[in-house]
Amino acid sequence: MTESTIRPPDETDRVDERKAPSIGGHGPGPVHPLTGPIDLSRIDLSEIEGRREVREGLTRFLMPYKFAIDEVMTKLRILQEEFTQTGEYNPIEHVSSRLKDPDSIIEKMQRRGVPLETERVRETITDIAGLRVVCAFVSDVYRVFELLTAHDDVTVFQVKDYIAKPKENGYRSLHLLLEVPVFLSSGPVRTIVEVQIRTIAMDFWASLEHKIYYKYDREVPAELLEGLRDAADQACRLDSTMEWLHIAIRGSDRDTLVRRGTDTVMRSMAAAAGLESPAASADDGGTEPGPGRADELGADEL
Repeated sequence: MTESTIRPPDETDRVDERKAPSIGGHGPGPVHPLTGPIDLSRIDLSEIEGRREVREGLTRFLMPYKFAIDEVMTKLRILQEEFTQTGEYNPIEHVSSRLKDPDSIIEKMQRRGVPLETERVRETITDIAGLRVVCAFVSDVYRVFELLTAHDDVTVFQVKDYIAKPKENGYRSLHLLLEVPVFLSSGPVRTIVEVQIRTIAMDFWASLEHKIYYKYDREVPAELLEGLRDAADQACRLDSTMEWLHIAIRGSDRDTLVRRGTDTVMRSMAAAAGLESPAASADDGGTEPGPGRADELGADEL
């Protein structure tokens, strides 16, 4: 993901420190808003006190991301409850989430050689807030994509379709970068959330792959890599067979959405809004690095 795909913060996202009204007779005290740039790069991380100070600063910085996760989770839960109440087919099996912790952010910024400033963190790391939606069928993946991105307050920043074009190692999933508003006392803050949508078979494979790379510290023997690729092919065939059975059982007039490529979905959404469609790509240079990716929302992190 390049920096150009992230909307730069504007003045509405920045809040100056203000004085709070008197509370409990103790007089005015400082208010530390959750938004606004914080420069943590000058703090000595080798000192215990310095690292504690950086963690505290990042913890405050992360709060809007936590609230953004809550926003998207609420949208998904509403859909699930609606389908339950109406008796319609529910394409969502289960949902999980993960918020990157301060130590992970520190390590990633150091690895990339980027100063530890909150605005640079916001521009550099796009998977601070992450959700994973697991579905039964491939058609359900695209159905959830369409339902989630149909909300007026959700902006699609990037789509990477690793289902239409799997990674070389066999990884398959649909990755979205969504921007949602988080309404704080200081005003709305547009916040990026990464959403991964995949089938049960894809999720099973990705969980195993993550464990293997963790066990071998990314130095995975060739025979295991070949086994993973073979397992990915089998998982793909299983998804195809289950999709066919799903269609046969529910009939051709079923309410669920038959799979269509995300580029088609994005074009139709953009046409309806009279806008140019955001780029939908499936190259390997996106939000998730290649094999052994440390940035994936691993099964052990959720």
